[in-house]
Amino acid sequence: MSWLDRAEQLGAQDDLDGQFILLWIAFNAAYATEIDERYRSSAQVTSRAFLRRLVELDAPKRRIEGLVWAEFTKSIRVLLDNPYVFKPFWDFQTGVMDEAEWKRKFAAAKSAAHRALGRLNTVTVLGIVLARIYVLRNQLIHGGATWKSGINRDQLRDCTNFMAKLVPLVIEIMMDHPQVHWGPACYPVVK
Repeated sequence: MSWLDRAEQLGAQDDLDGQFILLWIAFNAAYATEIDERYRSSAQVTSRAFLRRLVELDAPKRRIEGLVWAEFTKSIRVLLDNPYVFKPFWDFQTGVMDEAEWKRKFAAAKSAAHRALGRLNTVTVLGIVLARIYVLRNQLIHGGATWKSGINRDQLRDCTNFMAKLVPLVIEIMMDHPQVHWGPACYPVVK
């Protein structure tokens, strides 16, 4: 909650880059648990299970559905069409794959996302959106973008706005369900 609090303070100070980074830390702190090394490569499966549990617990109030289907539908569609937050695009830029391959993957990913949108599959859509936001996170955290850059403002603004609504909701759902075991903490406080 401290990371969320600081992110909200930066939002009031118009520091979009810092706010986004702190929102990601707050989100990561909410879902991160210690993962057995044998399953480390399946972190996406772990996050998908976390999202599924959140949506199930939120079913009576449908706040996450409202976020995805009412409040951010347009932003989500724009994000899905944006190659700059799609990992294979960057793999093409660095020579890891050819242009035809990244474009094929982009078309397939958009098709899968649109199927999930058409089926109102909240967990899948949320997973896809967070995977795209993760690419933006990597751009910032790994120094691929400059602070207050002029080239990524639209996606950063949309992703920050989405995370600024999602993260408090995630924390609220978790706090509403203290009986749920969310898994062991990665770095528990020790003395």
